[in-house]
Amino acid sequence: MSKLNRRNWIKASSIAGISTAVNKVDYAKIFSKSNLSTSESIDDLVRLSSNENPYGPSKSVRDAMINDFDKVCRYPGMYYKELVDMLAAKHMVDADHIVLTAGSTEGLKMAGLVYGGEGSDIVAADPVFLALQNYAEHFGAYIHKVPVTKDMTHDLDAMEDRITQATRLVYVCNPNNPTSALEPADKLESFCKLVSARSVVFSDEAYFDYIEDKNYPTMIKLVKEGQNVIVARTFSKVYGLAGIRIGYLIARPDIIKRLGKSSMAGPNVLAVTAAIAALKDKEFYNYSIAQNRITMQMMTQTLNELGLPYVDSACNFLFYQSGQDISQLYKSYISHGVKVGRPFPPMLDWCRVSMGTVEQVERLCSATKKIFS
Repeated sequence: MSKLNRRNWIKASSIAGISTAVNKVDYAKIFSKSNLSTSESIDDLVRLSSNENPYGPSKSVRDAMINDFDKVCRYPGMYYKELVDMLAAKHMVDADHIVLTAGSTEGLKMAGLVYGGEGSDIVAADPVFLALQNYAEHFGAYIHKVPVTKDMTHDLDAMEDRITQATRLVYVCNPNNPTSALEPADKLESFCKLVSARSVVFSDEAYFDYIEDKNYPTMIKLVKEGQNVIVARTFSKVYGLAGIRIGYLIARPDIIKRLGKSSMAGPNVLAVTAAIAALKDKEFYNYSIAQNRITMQMMTQTLNELGLPYVDSACNFLFYQSGQDISQLYKSYISHGVKVGRPFPPMLDWCRVSMGTVEQVERLCSATKKIFS
């Protein structure tokens, strides 16, 4: 179970009130590109704000895309089968359990469209990744936001209590974005089994590859049992393909068929090519995880030295309590050439920062020490 690191908990407790006592701030303006000085651009900064893998794509993936470039004159549907079959074999399900998406975000929006709408409820943690909820809310769904626990995990008991007859979907992001916390395996599985009898459960596993415990269960297990569970995976993180947009959903065939009808675009030809090559490149996969472990140790050591509380991360990013409003902290990092994550209300004195290359995280650690020393 991921727990809040309390190296200096008394100090942290004294500043915790900042999250709920912040005056209204124009965050959209502060976090916009136009807020950068005229002497810098977004590409001049060390970008540690979007949980990307800076090492990707691997050489084998780049070569595969170059070799298949002549295919971009063709519509992509005819090329989907090979990738779907590879994913079906990887997860030991039939091909009709999988639908490809333009990144996992399209899959989230597909579910928001299918299970949202007027008169429907969706239950989700707060804070959490919002793509599904925002899309569903746009079409009239009501979102029950359940605050995370003190350990930054989903409050599964409280989420269960929020389920009503109108609840059509329960969203679980595990490990959670932005808190990086990992749910207790047995409790999560029990929750998903119980809740899926009353509503569809969407298990967002975008960061699953970074989980250290190799025996930690994916909720694909429940899909195989025929439960009302949808699992989302992506090639944006450990595979380093965030910019080309490729992901997929796994669910029962009847659910997949329904979701597939709501696809907005689907992946393009080169995205499919990239994903196929990425699945074959085990060396890059292992390298990415190893580098993430190194940089995570670098940043946690810095936070420990400064006495700043953080959540033990099961992802490729850290969530730490700064004691400063994020609007000011963001500007401080920008002044040191580092771009960190956006606000995650109501935790406005917390900062989400992604892991980059060793050199980038060295710069992050240096900036953090200068800001807090």
